[in-house]
Amino acid sequence: LWGGEMALSWRTLVHGPWPLLLGAILLALLGFATLLAKGFPWGVTWGFTLWGAKAAMALGWDPASSSFWTPAWRQGALRADLLKEATSLMNIAITLGAGMAASLAGKIAPNLRMGWLPFLAAVVGGLMLGYGARLAYGCNIGAFFAGISSTSLHGWVWIFVAMAGNVIGVRLRPLFRLG
Repeated sequence: LWGGEMALSWRTLVHGPWPLLLGAILLALLGFATLLAKGFPWGVTWGFTLWGAKAAMALGWDPASSSFWTPAWRQGALRADLLKEATSLMNIAITLGAGMAASLAGKIAPNLRMGWLPFLAAVVGGLMLGYGARLAYGCNIGAFFAGISSTSLHGWVWIFVAMAGNVIGVRLRPLFRLG
């Protein structure tokens, strides 16, 4: 039931890895709790999109120049405080929680000696993932996890496109000297 172990130890909970079934159950419960609390499925990339738009506005960008920001609820999100937007708060909590979990597990090991090709791969890959997440209306959480759990076809389309993208990305790794 728990990946070969009947009982979990504190060491496993803190240092990992967690049994697959436990992770799946917790993700399902978090997804359901999010749906109950927010009234819509779990999402992540909307918060980052909002943060980017607010930063661009601070630099002088006018959101009226983009049809993406014309719906009233998006205009309201642009006017509201980031700490009053549910997805934004969840993203802050996820980031802080991941940092604390990595710290407790002793897994924080920054490497500041990165060559320019791996750095370029990270920047290009990050931009492509972010743009793709906006096109797909979400990432692996919003587009796939929430899509599948709400019986939407777009979740299944997302996973097949994501798998193809992974194959391409793995084949490009040697070009960027990424082991």
